[in-house]
Amino acid sequence: MPETQPGTTSRRGLLFGAAAAVTAGGLLTACTSNEPSDKSDGDDKKAADQPVADDKKGKQVTIGFAGPQADHGWLNAINDNAKERAKKYADVTLETTEGSNDTAAQIGQVETLINKKVDVLVVLPADGKALTQVGLKAMRAGIPVVNLDRIFNTPQAYRCWIGGDNYGMGLNAGHYIGEKLKGKKNAKVVELAGLDNLELTKQRTEGFDAALKNYPNIKKVARQAAEFTVESGQQKMSQLLQAQKDFDALWNHDDDQGVGALRAIEQAGRDDFLMVGGAGALSAFEKIKQDRGVLKATVLYPPTMAASAIDLARALGQGKGISGMAEYEIPAHVTLYSAVVDKTNVDQYMQTGFK
Repeated sequence: MPETQPGTTSRRGLLFGAAAAVTAGGLLTACTSNEPSDKSDGDDKKAADQPVADDKKGKQVTIGFAGPQADHGWLNAINDNAKERAKKYADVTLETTEGSNDTAAQIGQVETLINKKVDVLVVLPADGKALTQVGLKAMRAGIPVVNLDRIFNTPQAYRCWIGGDNYGMGLNAGHYIGEKLKGKKNAKVVELAGLDNLELTKQRTEGFDAALKNYPNIKKVARQAAEFTVESGQQKMSQLLQAQKDFDALWNHDDDQGVGALRAIEQAGRDDFLMVGGAGALSAFEKIKQDRGVLKATVLYPPTMAASAIDLARALGQGKGISGMAEYEIPAHVTLYSAVVDKTNVDQYMQTGFK
């Protein structure tokens, strides 16, 4: 899963509520006046496939996109959202790399895009620290960089950062669970986290713990770290279930590992608690809609941020700002809102779910 900027800096940007639009790009796409390409047919559409707000053609912009290796559902959705969004614009040419989680390989890919003299770069780095220098190189070459999610070490390496709010994920998950259990005396919750060596995992736990402080009747009795995979989710959830015979709610950091967690829960025959997931996988949305099991909600970390990154890059290439804001320039930071999706609003978000 993605790693964004640590601590309070991850939350100092502008907040765009996902509930206000199908994609976080809903506001951003109004920033330039260009003619979109033809709409896709059919009802089964991704958020990035939705019609853009532009109606006038603008300056042609070539955007270089250096994304991750698609070894996780969320990362694959990042790549898809960027590519599909670019197709909506008749005035955008997208130059993509193969995608890599190897820092040396990705540095080489970004340098190739710099040498091609693209107008704007969108980069989700395999490692923000390791790719900072190549971000600086692009900026010094006069190529503005949209830094996607995993942040570079210095703001000098990017013109705009856009990403999710890991602390906000934990905070909103905690408040959702807190409200569901606020009438229960001596309620117990457990947490299935992600990789503990990632800053994002620490932020999600910090947000969750902060929210629970508002509910003195609730105690977190166990926490287990998994590895963002189906296999690890199943294994670690089995261990939690064996150790904790009685609890009221589970927060799982990641919907991919949640597939394994749900297998373990079903195998154990447990249905005596509610579960909240994280990220926004299609499989999670479908189970929430069916409302037949323990999974009642998931907290978004929307991969549609990649579509919005294309919108921002296009605006940068055309020297435009964002409609609805007084400033002539796009913001330096855009932090996406971690909306809670449950059975009351799941239909609204279904098309944004990733596989």
